Amino acid sequence: MMSSKQALKQESILSKKDLKGAGMYVEYRTDDARLTMEVAKSAAERGAKLANYVRAESFIYDNKKLVGVTAVDLLTGESIKIYAKKIVNATGPWVDTLREQDRSREGKSIHLTKGVHLVVSKERLPLQQALYFDTPFGDGRMMFAIPRGEKVYIGTTDTNFDADQKEPGVTIDDVHYILDAANGLFPGYHLTKTDVESSWSGLRPLIHEDGKDPSEISRKDEIFHSESGLMTIAGGKLTGYRKMADTIVSIAAEEISKETGQSFPECQTKHLVLSGGNVGGSQGYQAFKEKSIQDGINRGLEKKMSEEIAERYGSNASVVHQYLNDEQQYGLPAPLYAMLRYSIEHEMAATPVDFFLRRTSYLLFDIESVYRYKSQIVQVMSELIGWSDDEKSEYEAELDEQEDLATLRSVL
Repeated sequence: MMSSKQALKQESILSKKDLKGAGMYVEYRTDDARLTMEVAKSAAERGAKLANYVRAESFIYDNKKLVGVTAVDLLTGESIKIYAKKIVNATGPWVDTLREQDRSREGKSIHLTKGVHLVVSKERLPLQQALYFDTPFGDGRMMFAIPRGEKVYIGTTDTNFDADQKEPGVTIDDVHYILDAANGLFPGYHLTKTDVESSWSGLRPLIHEDGKDPSEISRKDEIFHSESGLMTIAGGKLTGYRKMADTIVSIAAEEISKETGQSFPECQTKHLVLSGGNVGGSQGYQAFKEKSIQDGINRGLEKKMSEEIAERYGSNASVVHQYLNDEQQYGLPAPLYAMLRYSIEHEMAATPVDFFLRRTSYLLFDIESVYRYKSQIVQVMSELIGWSDDEKSEYEAELDEQEDLATLRSVL
């Protein structure tokens, strides 16, 4: 805990008005897209079969018992049937959609709220520390302002949502709410909507029990069993994802054991080091990072780019480095080409949006690189993967659409 004087020493741009002090936490930031990717890769390393761009369309039953799903490959349009002893519905905002298909939605349901973040340049808001703070609106909410590289992202909102779950979107009211809150905490910087470089929105799948007051919404995770055998896990927070996984998978394994006599080892996730995480733990991370940065420099990278690769890929950075000296790089800068090759060959990237948004987050935190290299990336991916002209045009249009969404062109 710190006094107001100590807090201002840590972060000089804070408003001195009403500042009583601050507390400092040792953890504060997660790249959720990278975390999801590394979890999936870790599962694959241990035998899980991953199916990217495959969507479950309907359930398959045998004597009213759930035995599989009919799915579609979204890249080819091919329909396939997948059978399993247990099926877990862990689809977040869509869990009730599947429970309705299973005719098992009852008692409790999902209540969605939307959260929005805005990204501004650190030149406009020179924040050094990640902060969370009360909004100045008397609504009892807290917000975050977090530096990331040369940018700062600010959020989040918390509004009820009942529209398109695939793309919640950002409204001008969302933008004003966040900027007004930030300007209250950081006087003198006068952030406006023209300072917003990019944005994103997401949904929280909270649990509401039928018949209870809407204010009694739970942020806890819960598991629902249907008569057909469908297992649904919903709610919860990111910080509890491993415990949630442990719980649902252990239940599924126990049920299979009772039904078949097959035995399973205990869930290993609690102490498992994720893909890219062999960095010596928190105590060894700084030494790992410095060595990884120097390795990249020795391979011809500029220090800033080598640091970016070390931070993004962790102990997998050495694999990314292996692509730096390929003879044919299609005119791309060597580090960008290396990351692209790695994302295709090790992370199942199938489209330009995959690369710019879900693998590197450039669409959110380095929009200038997207503007500069998007045509080349599309061309290189087309040649490496072997797209038809129609596929190439489709993926170009998808990237343009995501670019419009991220930069709020239709809103601002």
